[in-house]
Amino acid sequence: MKIGFTYIYIIIALLFCSKVSVAQSNFRLINNATKQTVSFKLINNLVIFPIEVNGKELNFILDSGVGTTILFNINNKDSVQLNNVEKIKLQGLGKEDAIDAILSKGNIFGIKNIRSTNQDLYVVFDDSFDLSSKLGITIHGIIGYKILKDFVVKINYGSKKLTFYNTETFSYKNFRKCETFDIEFYKLKPYINVGIKLDSFTNKITPVKLLIDSGGSDAMWLFESSHPDILPPKKFFIDFLGEGLSGSIYGKRSIIKGLVLGKFELKYPTVSFPDSLSIANALKFEERNGSLGANILKRFIVTFDYKKNKITLKKGSSFNEPFRYNMSGIELVYNGKLLIKEPDFTSFSLSSDKESTQQNRIALDYNYKYSFRPTYKIFKVTKNSPAYHAGLQANDIVIKIDGHYTYNLKLEEIVEKFYQKENKKISLVIERNGQDYEYQFRLKNLLK
Repeated sequence: MKIGFTYIYIIIALLFCSKVSVAQSNFRLINNATKQTVSFKLINNLVIFPIEVNGKELNFILDSGVGTTILFNINNKDSVQLNNVEKIKLQGLGKEDAIDAILSKGNIFGIKNIRSTNQDLYVVFDDSFDLSSKLGITIHGIIGYKILKDFVVKINYGSKKLTFYNTETFSYKNFRKCETFDIEFYKLKPYINVGIKLDSFTNKITPVKLLIDSGGSDAMWLFESSHPDILPPKKFFIDFLGEGLSGSIYGKRSIIKGLVLGKFELKYPTVSFPDSLSIANALKFEERNGSLGANILKRFIVTFDYKKNKITLKKGSSFNEPFRYNMSGIELVYNGKLLIKEPDFTSFSLSSDKESTQQNRIALDYNYKYSFRPTYKIFKVTKNSPAYHAGLQANDIVIKIDGHYTYNLKLEEIVEKFYQKENKKISLVIERNGQDYEYQFRLKNLLK
């Protein structure tokens, strides 16, 4: 990210935008539409969809766990006009200090027949908070409460469709085989009361209050000692849990007997117990016991109705899928593009070997083409994991996996291999310091 260019762009926008918009700050449906459906990409359990900001189309994560709209990862190509700005500090999850940011007001947002002409957004200029490299797709920002509050919003994870309904005309009459829950808000974030089964030997249900966090790719987080029954897990391993605005988040990865959501029960979900220093900001809400993440939500068709303080869940196509986690110990990230030479099978010529004393032979003479393809590198290796014991290291560039060149694969296609069944053999060819090396290991369940 070239911060200098972006700051200049903002200063110019500020000089020419002396009037602050007084238009309605809510999102609304236009052109007499009663609903608007948008396709989204589901990557690492996260909902990613396009929004136009001041005429520029950008990719946002729908994150019910954020109250404010945040923009980041803006470079020369993606730069967007930002109106009426001021410098501020933002504090998020992670152990680091608050980061520098800019508050911009009076921005125009649009999604097909959805529009808002006076939106605030926070702009982060911190290269270390880079979701794009970890998801393999450019992510420009996250949005949650600001758009969820103005519609009834249905997320169909199976069909990858996001539908925004007019709250005045929406009807619940077709909600059969569903479970509806009350939600409450704290600092613009939704919380739900559910039950968890912590003891493998009994069916005791412990009531907990969890943040509904569609922007967290894990199944669940639980905060140690936030409830008398929530004790440090007996079987766990220390793992990298993700990135927050204020740094990396680590914690204990484990498993519990069950999660009870009304009449629905999910058995043996994975659960993470984040380091208390990483979540100090989250612990300020003393009633909170953890988070309900996207690896739970994706198993349902989810309908948010913020105006009525409701969330409705209906079993989705992946409800009965077993809970898995990355059993390799490798955190892989996007590493830029590489120019690859390969045969162009759409263009070739025929030639005959006339000098041969035997029968004529026909040769196919292929032309070659050059194209930029993605490359991937190891971001972190979990200590005592299979990859760690095999000798793999951070910054190793992954050339092949199981005999296939990685430049022909998407990031999620590679990472999916690390979630396969225990004892599955993984073969990697990596580049380190200009040399290629081959490694093999088997996936191992560290929670047995």
